[in-house]
Amino acid sequence: MTTASSPAYVPELREVGEAVDERVRQLQAGYLRDHPDAVSTLARLRRGAGKTIDEVPELVGVTIDHRFYETFHVNDPRTPDAESAAHEALTLYALHQQSKRDKGMHRRGRDFGGAVRRLMPSGDIDEPLRKRFVQAQTASSRGTRLDRLRGIVQLLRAEDLPLDYGLLADQLHDTRTAAGAERVRRAWGRGFQAYRPSRSEPAPEGDETGTHPAE
Repeated sequence: MTTASSPAYVPELREVGEAVDERVRQLQAGYLRDHPDAVSTLARLRRGAGKTIDEVPELVGVTIDHRFYETFHVNDPRTPDAESAAHEALTLYALHQQSKRDKGMHRRGRDFGGAVRRLMPSGDIDEPLRKRFVQAQTASSRGTRLDRLRGIVQLLRAEDLPLDYGLLADQLHDTRTAAGAERVRRAWGRGFQAYRPSRSEPAPEGDETGTHPAE
């Protein structure tokens, strides 16, 4: 008698994550189909990878669009932090997707901690990489955290390992408070510790083109 494996747990997204997930799916689908607008947009967004929104004012209107402000209204005090988190996640995604024309680097359910663990040999710990991961977890400033994330995203790109950029956006938004930063640190650590390689790892939701699964 065989037993069915439990479906992978996919965390629900909050408002920032939902906005980023929708935007990334759109860009990813266009990029994989070699649509000029998507290719051009991702090339521009890559210039902001690892930088705060204030460091790249030329990306205003590129990172996010008018639909974002249907949720985060222009005079809402939550909006600046939401804009920053969306910018950070989208520009890191653009770097991650660079030159990957046959596989989407955004995939729901692929948490950051587990993605880092996938970079390491099975049953072993890459100590220099573990230190970089800890530095990203414990960074005391947004700039430092983004710099550490940028380096790790480059490693994920080199190994064709996707990441959930909607979830990452929510987590980057959460780091704006001390309590939120602690939640994110623990979530990343938990994902790292819990990951175990398996012979088959089906995508938990959606496919590599950025489309939603059929209902």
